[in-house]
Amino acid sequence: MFAMTRRAALALALAAPLCGCGTGRTAVDVASETAVVDSVIRFAAVRWALDKDTAAMFRHFAHDSTLFWFSPDSAGTIRGFAAQKRMVEQVLMNPAFVAVSSDFRDMRINLSRGGHVAWWSCIYDDRNTWQGRPVDWENVRWTGVAEKREGTWVIVQMHFSKSEEAMARELRPPEPARRGN
Repeated sequence: MFAMTRRAALALALAAPLCGCGTGRTAVDVASETAVVDSVIRFAAVRWALDKDTAAMFRHFAHDSTLFWFSPDSAGTIRGFAAQKRMVEQVLMNPAFVAVSSDFRDMRINLSRGGHVAWWSCIYDDRNTWQGRPVDWENVRWTGVAEKREGTWVIVQMHFSKSEEAMARELRPPEPARRGN
């Protein structure tokens, strides 16, 4: 009986790390992982367009149906990687589109305890042109979720919106010109 108990204890001791029951969990380097996620957000999701580096961009988006994002207008909503790729090829790779610059304010990135999920929020300005005319997004609220898959951070969800006040300003008709008295 003693030998059976000893074998069982040895088997449990060897199996515990495999099932995650052991105390040998690797600590997540929050600062390092947050810096990587920040880079994915700024460069892979946005600034890739300055150089039209689609390989860098596509590498950091989920390549399946879980990819989803809302744009400020309903026509820009993306569902799945195939839709993302089509939009990039038809719009952002079109020679009529030129990326100019981007700014991120109040960037907040949070990491899950396990270090495999991150979520962010910021205020985003994106300056671009279409056929030489500005097509800017200013003061857009941007939230998103990234997941670490096979060692690489990929964006799985994003939401872009404008505040109610900003929308009201954009919809307000221009003031009539005043005539001198």
